[in-house]
Amino acid sequence: MYSKILLFPLIAFAFCVGPIASADVFDEVEHHTTNNDGVNIHYVTVGEGPVVLFVHGFPDFWYTWRNQMEGLKGNFKCVAMDTRAYNKSDKPEGVENYKLDILLSDIGAVIKDLGVDTVSLAGHDWGGALAWRYAMMNQTQIDKLVIFNLTHPNGYMAVRNNATPAQEANMAYIKRFQDPDAHKMFSAKLVTGMVAGKESAEVQARYLEAFENSSFDGMLNYYRAVWPVLQAGGLEVPDLDMPVLQFHGLKDTAVDKDGLRDTWNWITQDYTLVTIPTAGHWVQTEAADMVTTTMKWWLKSRP
Repeated sequence: MYSKILLFPLIAFAFCVGPIASADVFDEVEHHTTNNDGVNIHYVTVGEGPVVLFVHGFPDFWYTWRNQMEGLKGNFKCVAMDTRAYNKSDKPEGVENYKLDILLSDIGAVIKDLGVDTVSLAGHDWGGALAWRYAMMNQTQIDKLVIFNLTHPNGYMAVRNNATPAQEANMAYIKRFQDPDAHKMFSAKLVTGMVAGKESAEVQARYLEAFENSSFDGMLNYYRAVWPVLQAGGLEVPDLDMPVLQFHGLKDTAVDKDGLRDTWNWITQDYTLVTIPTAGHWVQTEAADMVTTTMKWWLKSRP
């Protein structure tokens, strides 16, 4: 079954990130770079075993997955990439360099560089958008799919098309990002506070360094590149033929929880939904222990 709809990314402007685990993989990871049609994509690895590939959202970098990588590294090879425009990956200029197929090809380039046939794919926010779509388009390559605070595209668009005034206000940032000067509203310090404002000084310093080395204009090009696709009516979205685990912090204001409805109708394998009432948009850090423990159990319980 196919439906004409767009896989759409979200963001929550919220100062709501919880404490990290006592251990930290920042100094343990190995750094790698792969080239995708002239653009260098940076990623890190830690641990051994079946590959779990993590894709971050906006605005963030690979380090958002520190808790999950720490918890899973004993059983899995954890891989986390910096998507283009972020941290140590290249930052090409021009909206044309951020089209959906190009962003998806960056994920493919990392998988190819790893030299494996299949991975479990995990994504948050924009990374969730890319993970949904990549899994749909590469079903034999993705063993399992894990999504963090990004509803299935069918569910998201159902909310968008029937949005309440409050929901419309929460989604208005996407249109504002189309302004060529929209990147000027951001700074490394501001975004660090937004994403890691409740973290330790050490963690905040790592975020600040990453955002100082990132391109906010490039980040917004994700939204600008996808805008014409949305206006044209979206993309065909096939059902998923793999197990799916989905986490959703119910305090998220940008990704409305109503979009979770009916997700089981678009997945042909087992689907596990974990809603966390106390968490917001960055569920992987706000509810790190619950997310990591559940994810470890879920991945290990499926061949």
